[in-house]
Amino acid sequence: MTDLPHHCLIVRSQLPHDPRAAGLLADAHALGLAHVTHFEIQELFFIEGELSPTDQHRLATELLSDPIAHAFEWRSVGSDGVIRFLGADHHARVIETALRPGVTDPVAEQIMRCAKMLGIDQVERAATGKRYVVYGHLSEADYHTLAKRLLANDVIERYALGTIDPIFPHPAEASGDVDLIPVRDLDADGLLAMSRDRRAALDLTEMQAVQAYYRSIDRDPTDVEVEMIAQTWSEHCIHKTFKAKIEIRNAEVGTLVPGSNFRIPHSEIDGILKTFIRAATDQINAPWVRSAFVDNAGIIDFDDDHEVSFKVETHNHPSAIEPFGGANTGVGGVIRDVLGVSAKPIAATDVLCFGPQDFDPAKLPEGVLHPRRIQSGVVAGVQDYGNKIGIPTVNGAILYDEGYTANPLVFCGCVGIAPRNSHPREPLPGDRIIVIGGRTGRDGLRGATFSSMTMDAQTGEVSGASVQIGDPITEKGTIEVTVRARDLKLYHAITDCGAGGLSSAVGEMTSTSGGEVDLKRVTLKYPGLAPWEIWLSEAQERMVLAVPPENVPHLQAICNTFDVELTDIGHFTDTGHLVVCYGDHVVLDLANEFLHNGIPRRSLTAEIKQDAGWVTQYAIRNTQDHNTTLLALLANPNIASKSAVIRIYDHEVQGGTVVKPLTGIHDDGPSDACVLKPIGTRGTRGIVLSNGINPELGKIDAHAMAINVIDEAIRNAVAVGADPDRIALLDNFCWGDPLRPETLGSLIEAARGCYEAAVYYRAPFISGKDSLNNEYLGSDGLRHAIPPTLLISAIGLIDDVNQAVTMDAKEAGNLVYVLNAEWGMRNAESHASRISAKPPCGTHHAPEMYRALHQAMTAGLVRACHDVSEGGLAAAAAEMCIGGRLGMSLTLKTDDPATTLFGEGNGRLVVEVRSGDSRAFEAHFDPAVIQRSGVVTDGPRLNISSQTQALVSVAVSELVRAWLRTDNA
Repeated sequence: MTDLPHHCLIVRSQLPHDPRAAGLLADAHALGLAHVTHFEIQELFFIEGELSPTDQHRLATELLSDPIAHAFEWRSVGSDGVIRFLGADHHARVIETALRPGVTDPVAEQIMRCAKMLGIDQVERAATGKRYVVYGHLSEADYHTLAKRLLANDVIERYALGTIDPIFPHPAEASGDVDLIPVRDLDADGLLAMSRDRRAALDLTEMQAVQAYYRSIDRDPTDVEVEMIAQTWSEHCIHKTFKAKIEIRNAEVGTLVPGSNFRIPHSEIDGILKTFIRAATDQINAPWVRSAFVDNAGIIDFDDDHEVSFKVETHNHPSAIEPFGGANTGVGGVIRDVLGVSAKPIAATDVLCFGPQDFDPAKLPEGVLHPRRIQSGVVAGVQDYGNKIGIPTVNGAILYDEGYTANPLVFCGCVGIAPRNSHPREPLPGDRIIVIGGRTGRDGLRGATFSSMTMDAQTGEVSGASVQIGDPITEKGTIEVTVRARDLKLYHAITDCGAGGLSSAVGEMTSTSGGEVDLKRVTLKYPGLAPWEIWLSEAQERMVLAVPPENVPHLQAICNTFDVELTDIGHFTDTGHLVVCYGDHVVLDLANEFLHNGIPRRSLTAEIKQDAGWVTQYAIRNTQDHNTTLLALLANPNIASKSAVIRIYDHEVQGGTVVKPLTGIHDDGPSDACVLKPIGTRGTRGIVLSNGINPELGKIDAHAMAINVIDEAIRNAVAVGADPDRIALLDNFCWGDPLRPETLGSLIEAARGCYEAAVYYRAPFISGKDSLNNEYLGSDGLRHAIPPTLLISAIGLIDDVNQAVTMDAKEAGNLVYVLNAEWGMRNAESHASRISAKPPCGTHHAPEMYRALHQAMTAGLVRACHDVSEGGLAAAAAEMCIGGRLGMSLTLKTDDPATTLFGEGNGRLVVEVRSGDSRAFEAHFDPAVIQRSGVVTDGPRLNISSQTQALVSVAVSELVRAWLRTDNA
């Protein structure tokens, strides 16, 4: 091929302030590079092709820059990129970055697409990069540190001090290379070595099952078959731990689990999922649940015409390695999960857990990115995908703990809506296996097994290919195609290409029948992929459909309309085998019975702490100066405002967000939940989304944590107006290594708490996901696990979105009530020292109290409502004052002021009611759970007292400063 000339366009901002540069400067200083004084961030666009000066000008002015905000220049070939003309007192140097070969470059793909639309056909290929002008007195080593630790992630990017040369992808066929893997004659050590070398994450029993299968058919497997078996049998895909038989080592037959009414059957649990999570849903048997645990997402009734779906996934390991790509594709993947149940995505949620942002860089484990770098990348990834695809990010949380330093948690959720009964699930023999969306590359290889393993100092280097980069524009087109194909009934089944890529998607769809695939038909991003890489690639934005042959032309026409690629890669059969070819060569032939049912069921051992069910209560250290304690709590990173992140997400696109993440007179109060009115639905009914998460409690008592976070998720939903009798739950368990008996024991305890709380509140589980082995093997040789973390996401209905309630104080003179279903409490973690206590974990009156509150809201009696959670009652009242910029005067009955002010218990809310509605409001409640505590005031001050003394008196302006962590109120 003749080399074509390449051109480089440099685009720089002309705006007086670049927040990206300010963020980089703060991050550089946090890394100890205090001599950096300033950054300039510029965009690089590399174009290959015979461009005329006119073509260059049009590309720059019509596509790649904004004439108001940007300046641009075409860099001449051979430019060294050195900054000059600065004078003796100024020092600057250029660092340029670009993506490594094979890493998806979605912007470059859109440049080529848009250039064709502009009629500039000479653009043959494109690539992108970044140019950083770094000012300050730095050594050569400092520049390299800055590049490696902050500006370029070695997993996906390369850098140069000065100019960087682009690498353009060139289309070509795959390599076609297939290896045979000799397993039939291996001993136990050899089987384990093979599993380890191929990063299959299969144990000896599983490898022996593979060996026995191939002995029975008298041949050795191909590398394609070994890789597919590993992905299909991975913890990520098949949830081996949650389905395992578990012996409880320290329990006898029929003994009572401490702190509960659950008796251990035969000292053995027949699967965590079956015994606890699904058991709760089955026992509740809610008629409005349409699909639970059988589809890509859970589905519930919305109204007579529509159903809503909800799924929350984790993308933890990829986000630790490449934060932007990991979070970016986490969002894209969960959107496709909803698309995989034939629903249109309408909202996204995200809950993020990071290490402390001020973590000492010198103490970082080898190969671990700094938590600031991880957070900035993850947040940017969430923003990039949600904003570009046009789906509002409406609900979430951000938490910090040292346990997440090497293992961040990234929970991505999506809600969809569809006409009732519009999701087909049965492919038929003869249907074509159709792939629509993005092309296949080497990104995302072995992602399922990678996410099932403990990370170590070499994880980034070894598993870099497990990281994907998303392309939201391609996924947007895929959504439009799928929704139209659904309405025209063009397909018999659909699923997304997630973990395991085509191997999982096609494997699942053909599992009850059979299928034949030709990998040579799969369109590729670049040359050289081996068949196993094509089959396992987790390249993004791909859906697989079972389409009757006669419907393929119609589907192709829709794809053409939205510029979405369609590829026919095979057909469904009734043979009971999945056969994959590369041209004329069979590279995989597996019996479905073995592939999907041949994995040996794991038998594990657990130890449950004998004091399980006990809660450690906290005592506030500074029990005298409650003002200082309250301000410190409000400024604590786990409690303080997250508006800096929330505001970069588009939470109003699609025009259906009724209650937004921030609310109040200045839109800076923290909403308890979001309320959506899906566009295109009749009436005033809406959707409520909320969550509960409490890893601090998980460190102490996993059972209590589960009850707490389910109550919190339900309480948050009820606080904005959700009907407590129409709330469904999703569970996401993030834990350490389940092969450790004590770790597995805490996982069982959390699942037991889920069962008890779900049944108690009559809130069924409709979907879930576990992410285990969230541990880091450090260079010290020790394993470092995350805190046991359970996220509960709740989805509910509100009959009239016009009656939705927000948390901000509304009007001086209104009464303030405290609703409390459980007076046993634990205190805020951030100012605590432990003392022994055994308060009850349950909430004795909560369901009835929540129903009464909902009835009062439906009657129009509630002006504001806020749940009591982190920071306790004082923090909740303070947040209501912040939201409304009004004061509050409260008098509390207490013998223990610190616990009353800052205790964090279940089943508590603060409610604002007009004085004229007080008797009607009180009539809804059992007197045992309601206390009239004070009044909203014009005076801009929060005053809280007991019967005998003043406890808190803080100006609202001080509360705002602490909450926003700024000097400006």
